[in-house]
Amino acid sequence: MALQSRKRRVIEMAVVYVRTPGPPWETWEILLRVLGDVTPVVEALPPNAALADVSGSVRYFGRDPVEIARLVRVRTLALYGLDCVVGVASNPMLARMAGQHGPPGAVRHVPDTPQAIAGFLNPKPVVALYGVGPKAARALCGYGLDSIGKVAGAPEATLQRILGAKTGRLVHERARGVDGTRVVPRAPRGSAGAERRFGRHEVDESVRRGALLELAVDIGRRLRADAQVARALTLTVRYADRSTTTRTRALPEPTAHTPLLAGTAQALHDALGLQRARVTALSLRAEDLMTARLSSQQLTFDRQTESARLLEPVLDRIATRWPGAVGPATLVRS
Repeated sequence: MALQSRKRRVIEMAVVYVRTPGPPWETWEILLRVLGDVTPVVEALPPNAALADVSGSVRYFGRDPVEIARLVRVRTLALYGLDCVVGVASNPMLARMAGQHGPPGAVRHVPDTPQAIAGFLNPKPVVALYGVGPKAARALCGYGLDSIGKVAGAPEATLQRILGAKTGRLVHERARGVDGTRVVPRAPRGSAGAERRFGRHEVDESVRRGALLELAVDIGRRLRADAQVARALTLTVRYADRSTTTRTRALPEPTAHTPLLAGTAQALHDALGLQRARVTALSLRAEDLMTARLSSQQLTFDRQTESARLLEPVLDRIATRWPGAVGPATLVRS
């Protein structure tokens, strides 16, 4: 118990999830604006959430964390018409888990006591534990550890044998509500990637080029949703003999424009001269990300390019609401 008390950081957090329709990047800006009036320690979780350390605000405003969470919800609703669900807890993991479920307008609080934390976590399935992916959850369920409470009651050595030393130790702590991470103010994502695996050893260059276009479309939409741009692009090619080739190229300018991302990806692919190489997977990653508003853009008098840039946000909204409804014509399958 003493060790657990030392590990737990007594820091009240609030996670805000907006559950109203609208462009996600606008929602993100609203959350940052409202939370920025309460605390300077705000971490954006695009496209529709944010995490805030309000421990300093508790002392400054003379209100407890739940009152501050209610204040954030009321301000978001009154000023912008966006209702939200708020999770409040003593560390980021518990706050995220509390705020991930519930109807808009709810403020869900997990008190910082062993009994309250155990009562909140123990009944949940193990896959609901933050940081436990499907593969780890299947491994734990295979040993009968299908709930967080059962995982919390298992010896740490047992979890390490099932999941490995590092992951087992981390899951052992989190199942007891211990989370040593901090809120990183406005931490930008450093990269965004996507991968396409082929069902066979792909030797057709046209199929690979089509896959690269799909990856560029996916990454471009995600970057625009997060209001970010990339300054470099990395292509990784995996072959049938399990070897890989990785190439990185700087973009002409920071961008989230799909045609520029796709053109650079195709240039990287063509420069490899793969010819009849047996390819099993292609991975594309946008590197060195930065906030879009801080980037500069080369002026152009090409009306077609400018029109495409203006049209992209509209197409993104359509794709979000009706997946598969829009996309490059070359990807349409008859």
